[in-house]
Amino acid sequence: MTQQAFIDIAEPQPPEAQASVQEGSAPPPAAQDDGQAQDGALPRVPLRELEDGQRLKGVYAVRERELRRKRNGEPWLRLVLGDASGTAEAVSWEDAEALYALAAPGSAVEAGGVFEISERWGPKIKLAALREPVPGSYDPAELAAESEVSFEELEGKLRQLLETVQKPQLRLLLERFFGERSPIWARFREAPAAKVYHQAYRHGLLEHTVSVAQAVSAAANFFPGIDREIAVAGALLHDLGKTVAYNDDPLAIDLTDAGRLQGEIPLGYYTVRREIEEIPGFDPGLAQAVLHIILSHHGSLEHGSPVVPSTREAVLVHMIDNLGGRLGSFDRLERELPAGESWSSFDRALSGSAYFGSNRTAA
Repeated sequence: MTQQAFIDIAEPQPPEAQASVQEGSAPPPAAQDDGQAQDGALPRVPLRELEDGQRLKGVYAVRERELRRKRNGEPWLRLVLGDASGTAEAVSWEDAEALYALAAPGSAVEAGGVFEISERWGPKIKLAALREPVPGSYDPAELAAESEVSFEELEGKLRQLLETVQKPQLRLLLERFFGERSPIWARFREAPAAKVYHQAYRHGLLEHTVSVAQAVSAAANFFPGIDREIAVAGALLHDLGKTVAYNDDPLAIDLTDAGRLQGEIPLGYYTVRREIEEIPGFDPGLAQAVLHIILSHHGSLEHGSPVVPSTREAVLVHMIDNLGGRLGSFDRLERELPAGESWSSFDRALSGSAYFGSNRTAA
């Protein structure tokens, strides 16, 4: 197979021919139709705009790939394709191993097929063909999800928050991470906040951090006994480990080896602690307060925190961080919701479906 060779997927069996496949195997394909991609021109359709039964042919990013097997042992392929508008699951029951080798996460592929919405299996692209795109035939910017808030606006809000911290040692510590010449800032400003669930795009970590720190700053004024500056500093630093835990591929965000082997919380804790130890005479009590926020911000041992929140400031940051993550999931689901739909499919982050109102209309 040459690099640009088109892989045409053999005609799948119709559902009635799949009757022998046991419950729990791959979802049966629909009968072959005219959705197979041809060399004839089809306009590239943003994934969010796909409608049931619509043919598509275009270049999309491979977010995820997985080679699964039916009960009878035959392989089938599951992909998650993405562009700037959202993601869509794509499946093939033919030539699964060859397609798996072609569709590496982070790569761009030209996909042809039909988008179908099944009551049982949900929305999926039934792949008819797949190939490597011709160089220069697509704009990579159209394939990477982006924040709806500009970087300039996010950075401006961050700088405003930093100005509200008056404790000299906290200001010095924060400058080491968010100063314009800081190498950590160069990575922080580009990093995603997650692989999938919320703010999973370039500048996502900055967007999430700013929103959490803004909410912590505001909420601290309504609860007695909270040291607002410690809480804000902890909020700004709580997810710093994600700069190391996630890769820098905007087309296929994934955990790095360090992220898998150590985890984002330990990575963030040691990164901040090393900087604290470089500051002569840093107050041990102040250091402990900030580091505790980082270690406990997931809220419980089963969710990855080595300790549970034990200070007012840590409880506040955990609660706001959790709220920000869950509301970020609503943003993600709404971006991916087909036009005219009010309910999302089941979402693991929410442990249910999201409702966006009965007055949604088709775009």
